[in-house]
Amino acid sequence: MTRAPAVRFATARRAAELKFFLEDPDNFEMLAVVFNRSSRFARLQGIQCSLAGKNLYMRFSSSTGDAMGMNMVSKGVQNVLDYLQNDFPDMDVISISGNFCSDKKPAAVNWIEGRGKSVVCEATIKEEVVKKVLKTTVPALVELNMLKNLAGSAVAGAMGGFNAHASNIVTAIFIATGQDPAQNVESSHCITMMEAVNDGKDLHISVTMPSIEVGTVGGGTQLASQAACLDLLGVKGASKESPGANARLLASIVAGAVLAGELSLMSALAAGQLVKSHMKYNRSSKDISKSAF
Repeated sequence: MTRAPAVRFATARRAAELKFFLEDPDNFEMLAVVFNRSSRFARLQGIQCSLAGKNLYMRFSSSTGDAMGMNMVSKGVQNVLDYLQNDFPDMDVISISGNFCSDKKPAAVNWIEGRGKSVVCEATIKEEVVKKVLKTTVPALVELNMLKNLAGSAVAGAMGGFNAHASNIVTAIFIATGQDPAQNVESSHCITMMEAVNDGKDLHISVTMPSIEVGTVGGGTQLASQAACLDLLGVKGASKESPGANARLLASIVAGAVLAGELSLMSALAAGQLVKSHMKYNRSSKDISKSAF
């Protein structure tokens, strides 16, 4: 998980001095000791800095065990800011979050560097299944994916939205398992890839999701219904054997469900069944005048 405070100095030169200090490998060990005091599970992994005039943005990355970890990382960042004031007393802390994190907003930094869990999920679908179950063909799916998810999203100027409907699945699972629904913004970043394999007969599909932000402890995961869903998935609470394992598995489950959703919707589109199925199962097609309210 990441948190990026924004600080300001009187001059850009002074801001650059702090940047060089933070990026010096000789200083990392001490900064990690200060940061890691915040939690038994928080472990500083790196600091990425970006200057904007006399303002400095510092993106702290930390492992957080099985927690999503925003609060945990914020505590560690506060420890480091307090420590830095000793050598940089002229540092003016503008905000512990300066949007270089970046939380609950589409941002290239999450798409490129990742945030939370970064997952790739893949599957090979046999030609027979594509034809009999999905009611389409491998060439049709490959072409549709290229024209819709890749070229179409590029035309739209998409940021991490090179997919059919990843956010539908991400949001549903987030609500069901007690995650922060607002974080579906960056957690839904996904690129769906499809290509013909095995002499062009079968379909290889993959989803790459660089910023799935999930946890299995804390927050909404403690609610009864959400805890029950986590239990059904086998990821409730903290992993006793390997801290962080349950959260990583939950992120993998999210990616696997997204892959299945991508395959389903893309097949319906390729077969021309989307509107027909929506009309068939749309509640407006039923006579609701006789329903009791």
